[in-house]
Amino acid sequence: MAFLSDTLARVKPSPTIAVTTKAAELKAEGRDVIGLGAGEPDFDTPQNIKDAAKAAIDAGKTKYTAVDGIAELKDAICAKFKRDNGLDYAPGQVTVGTGGKQVLYNALMATLNPGDEVVIPAPYWVSYPDMVLLAGGEPVIAEATAETAYKLTPEALEAAITPKTKWLIFNSPSNPTGAGYTWDELKALTEVLMRHPHVWVMSDDMYEHLVYGDFTFCTPAQVEPGLYDRTLTVNGVSKAYAMTGWRIGYAAGPKELIGAMRKIQSQSTSNPCSVSQWAAVEALTGPQDYIAENNKAFQRRRDMVVEMLNAAEGVACPVPEGAFYVYPSIAGCIGKTSEGGAAISDDEAFATALLEEKGVAVVFGAAFGTSPCFRVSYATSDDALKEACTRIQAFCAGLR
Repeated sequence: MAFLSDTLARVKPSPTIAVTTKAAELKAEGRDVIGLGAGEPDFDTPQNIKDAAKAAIDAGKTKYTAVDGIAELKDAICAKFKRDNGLDYAPGQVTVGTGGKQVLYNALMATLNPGDEVVIPAPYWVSYPDMVLLAGGEPVIAEATAETAYKLTPEALEAAITPKTKWLIFNSPSNPTGAGYTWDELKALTEVLMRHPHVWVMSDDMYEHLVYGDFTFCTPAQVEPGLYDRTLTVNGVSKAYAMTGWRIGYAAGPKELIGAMRKIQSQSTSNPCSVSQWAAVEALTGPQDYIAENNKAFQRRRDMVVEMLNAAEGVACPVPEGAFYVYPSIAGCIGKTSEGGAAISDDEAFATALLEEKGVAVVFGAAFGTSPCFRVSYATSDDALKEACTRIQAFCAGLR
């Protein structure tokens, strides 16, 4: 359609949303479908946070706010960065957006010129490359393989950087793999970045609090203070506090960058929801004990899913350090035919046949830049996960 912008042709709709939508459509038709595509906790938002939102409504805190966040929330964010990450930020270095996605998008829109490159480690969250393209930049994919537990190596980072590189987008623990970088692994990457002072770092820390076992979270500006002045540290309340629908993300970074992002937001959405902001103040400053309780459930589910998927023929599933995803390889399934007659030529064909024949919705690996794999979100009930993994085992056993 000639009426539409050329920029639109550079991007595709979110595959994760497409899978969730397709699963919902099949359910509405009466099909027995288990959806493992959505990246959101199945836990309810904690009561103290809901109470804070109700109190805000009753107090009339329902008007426009400052474009990029109320002062009380910015203060809470500064305190959070100091408490959890040892990072000192002033309120003027903080921005609040309608979810972490808007914060990332604002930063790219505020900084990218045509031809600017953004290094994105693969497997990547589906939206990173398309947001770069929408902002006029060029995504440069740096492969992280199963051999390195899907973590970017210093050598791969070095090879991806050119004089045109403006940003590295860094995500730990990762969506889609759940891979988390240790202090030493991250230090090795920051040493590369210190040799390239023109490269800025966009650290997406959304899964910071969802980590398991002995793994300890760290973030680039914390590991290498020399990067502080060219790092945007992004986070939000969606995952750790089960607040996906409240739509509050935030970031801290250099004041000039934050001001540019504020300008973008002032001409697009203006302020995030006022009530959600007050709920986020309570999330960041109130009790934090339910995070550890939720993580126990997530770790139990992770262990069950990894064990059951590794028992499926042709599937190899690594154990992730964090988030609530696993990212198994299905190299042993490619080239076969399903019981229903579907040719499993790639991971998209696998995911399509799995949904149609067994009623299990997963996201195919090509959407995240690495094949042949698929992503499972284990942020759903134990019973649903067990049944879904049983169906995946049966599907794989039926491949010929």
